[in-house]
Amino acid sequence: MATRVRYDDVSVGDELPTADLHVQRVNLVQYCGASGDFNVIHWNERIAKMVGLPDVIAHGMFTMASAGRVVTDWVGDPGAVVEYGVRFSAPVVVPDDDKGAVVTVAGRVEEKLPDNRVVIVLEARAGDAKVLSGARAVVRLD
Repeated sequence: MATRVRYDDVSVGDELPTADLHVQRVNLVQYCGASGDFNVIHWNERIAKMVGLPDVIAHGMFTMASAGRVVTDWVGDPGAVVEYGVRFSAPVVVPDDDKGAVVTVAGRVEEKLPDNRVVIVLEARAGDAKVLSGARAVVRLD
């Protein structure tokens, strides 16, 4: 069992461990099956380019969930997340399956609230592109 973060041990400004999330096309195909979203722009390079995309792109919800894992890994309990929301600002382009893409997620404690709740803000980038903006989670700690 992962170590759980305690409310009294957290301060505003504390940083969560930064994570580099490696995304390959096989992950997108797996997500297609899990989510039921088989839109071809997530797995077919020819179609993605035909509709004006630079290449295959990751599902927004896949990117959101992957970034959310940074919070759940830090807190030690996925059930501690009481709110989570993001705005999508750029797609994660996955140029080929060998190279894939890397999404770097960083987070910090923005605010401590009553009832042992903590506000976490996240930033997610793929290369130079900020792929999520306004990413915010509220977690309830012990």
